[in-house]
Amino acid sequence: MRVLSAPRSFVLELLSVLALPLLLVGCDAGSPRGGGGSDFTTNNCTIPTDRLQQGCPGADCIPSIDNVTPDDRRLVAAGEVEGLTDTSRVIGVRLGDQTVAVPHSILWTHEVVNFDGWDGRSVAVTYCPLTGSSLGFDRGAIDGAELGVSGLLFDNNLVMYDRRDEESLWPQMNRQANCGASVGTTLDMVPVVEMRWPEWAALHPDTKVLTDGRGFSRRYPYGDYEALNDPPFNGMSFDERRPPKERVLGIPAGDDGGVAVPFRALDAEGAVRVVSVAAGGTQKTVFWDREAEAAAAFETTDNFSVQDGRIVDDATGSTWTVTGIAVDGSRQGERLAPVNEAYVAFWFAWAAFQPETTLWTN
Repeated sequence: MRVLSAPRSFVLELLSVLALPLLLVGCDAGSPRGGGGSDFTTNNCTIPTDRLQQGCPGADCIPSIDNVTPDDRRLVAAGEVEGLTDTSRVIGVRLGDQTVAVPHSILWTHEVVNFDGWDGRSVAVTYCPLTGSSLGFDRGAIDGAELGVSGLLFDNNLVMYDRRDEESLWPQMNRQANCGASVGTTLDMVPVVEMRWPEWAALHPDTKVLTDGRGFSRRYPYGDYEALNDPPFNGMSFDERRPPKERVLGIPAGDDGGVAVPFRALDAEGAVRVVSVAAGGTQKTVFWDREAEAAAAFETTDNFSVQDGRIVDDATGSTWTVTGIAVDGSRQGERLAPVNEAYVAFWFAWAAFQPETTLWTN
């Protein structure tokens, strides 16, 4: 049994990047575990363990937000939010009949939010700042157990762990357990949409917004890390077909394939777009909205087009939002079925986790 360790130089370098989050959360009380370096073992892994690195010192060194229930006081109305700007990004999710926005500024210092008791479901909304990846998971496959931050990274990506007696490690973008008792178990994905806050609030005025009690006005702790051409952390090599930090909407297909739809390629042909892409042998419909800086994928056989800056279906002329909701016309109130597995990430990370990916371009 081998306990994972990391070169001191790597730990110091990463801690310099994570300095602000660690200052904010390092003294957090009440986390289930923590301190003193990782005690996760790598004797039963299906990933190359030499690509696992220590990101911060010990399980829960970045504390998740846990047990967020429908009546939780940490959920506030959109009108009560102060500190989110026109460019602030949120991860939007529908839980039962309620929409919830989880701001990036909250996830910079928590990375995992465990929602419980929403129509009998246990859901995790997760974000990794280093890979720019936003994914939602149904925790039913692990009996609703909470997911926490292990303190490890796999190819720069957040590695979660489940809080069960026999813990396992779950690299976020692999979407399955790769070390421990649950190796091979996958988590069903919950569809989420990442977009700018003003557009989410306009589309969902009744949304709740998650806070951690410290408000939303906080500085991005990673400096210029999100700059389009800024290289990945720790000198990680990357596919140079697109800028490393360009956001893409990725639709997985198999272990290594799928398709990546770059935001800048969508935006190059208009402020609003509808495109059809092939993934896993079927066609998916992708909507794009420049103002929201958002893309979403749907399972539908309907045909759509852009008319006067609006997404409309060709059969009825009803208008649709980038989140797949008809807001006028004969289909008003209908929702398109999302591609649950689709998620947003930086291009360098998507290509690393899906090395056989197809790259969609105009």
